[in-house]
Amino acid sequence: MKVVHIAPHLGGGVGKAHAALCEADTEAAGRQYMLLEEPRDQRYVNEIRDAGAVVTIAQDRNHILKLMAGADIVQFEWWNHPLMCGLLAGPALPAMRSVFWSHVSGVSAPFIPAGLVEAADRFVFTSACSKLAPNLSAMAASSLFQADVVNSGFGHPASGTSDPISGNRNGISYLGTVEFTKMSPAMMEVADRLDRDDAAVDVWGGVGANSPVHDAIAAMEHPDRLRLCGHTADPKAALSQTSVFLYLLQPFHFGTAENALVEAMSLGCAPLVFANPCELEIVRDGETGLVASSTDHAVELANWMLEHPDEVRVMGERARAEVLELRTPDRSIAAFRALWQAEMLRPKREPVFAEALGPTPRDWYETMQGGPSGAETGGQPGQAASKGSLAHFMAYYPDLDLVPETSAAAGV
Repeated sequence: MKVVHIAPHLGGGVGKAHAALCEADTEAAGRQYMLLEEPRDQRYVNEIRDAGAVVTIAQDRNHILKLMAGADIVQFEWWNHPLMCGLLAGPALPAMRSVFWSHVSGVSAPFIPAGLVEAADRFVFTSACSKLAPNLSAMAASSLFQADVVNSGFGHPASGTSDPISGNRNGISYLGTVEFTKMSPAMMEVADRLDRDDAAVDVWGGVGANSPVHDAIAAMEHPDRLRLCGHTADPKAALSQTSVFLYLLQPFHFGTAENALVEAMSLGCAPLVFANPCELEIVRDGETGLVASSTDHAVELANWMLEHPDEVRVMGERARAEVLELRTPDRSIAAFRALWQAEMLRPKREPVFAEALGPTPRDWYETMQGGPSGAETGGQPGQAASKGSLAHFMAYYPDLDLVPETSAAAGV
């Protein structure tokens, strides 16, 4: 079975997920990745190639169409990237068996076009929370119910020791995106309001010199309580003394897999998260972590966790056991193998993806922002410079209102 993955690139969480899947897949040599642009980061590309899969960069649209036509399964790695929209909404694609794996939740902008979910032979979410997306509520219940969910966030493998969680852990940490496009400013208030004078939060992740994060820390009553530790190449070492993983995210963040959260849980850290849809699919309140309904509630829970280290350690143990059992590459690749085999029983058909997106780049962008009113503000606050933003679309399609005659100028 020849599976061709179409992806804008293989960086970040998407590349990390596929590198793990290929390593776990005994049939990885039968998979091929076609990238719509040259990857800036080759790390995961190299790992995927080392596992036996083929990775190529699209030369032009005909190059992509030929590969699609010869594939048994064509899997689109979906997020709101301009080049992916250009490929799907461009001239006719060959008959295929199409699978989409969405790497954004769609609960808030960028939304997953409902027509795309219905047009795919199989649509796969990375989190069940995606089924709560408001723009999918009008879909036929049967179509939404039949959409699959396959996890793409995996924990660190077990070390083999039966109890790796040290009883003297007492640290509080955050690891991930250190910008307010994702991290909530509530992190500063919670750190400020910790009852223990010696408490501090270690924040792991790169942050720009002119980031508003610096201003927010400077405005704290106790700015020394939030320590910027920078990027780490060894997350396991960075979290080795962490008991509380303070992972408070913005309500509009579009993540699904939340690798940092899952990896921290796999190391025995007990998370404290907000009641966002994605986090609620990962953390079981009171069992594998705690879920806060507000900033005041997060302050209350954080102080409780500092006062009850034994209970926190037990939650961390439960979190670790659950992640190591349920969120593994083996389980995800088995789910995809079963899905692909089922699709092989169906004939190829000509797709109608263009109808779900519209004719122009402006249509594509507005569709995923919830319409023209959402597009005017660039989606949710704080996303102006993010991937899939208006500026991102204009970098590939300077005149958003024209129907592209071909996507060749944009690389596909």
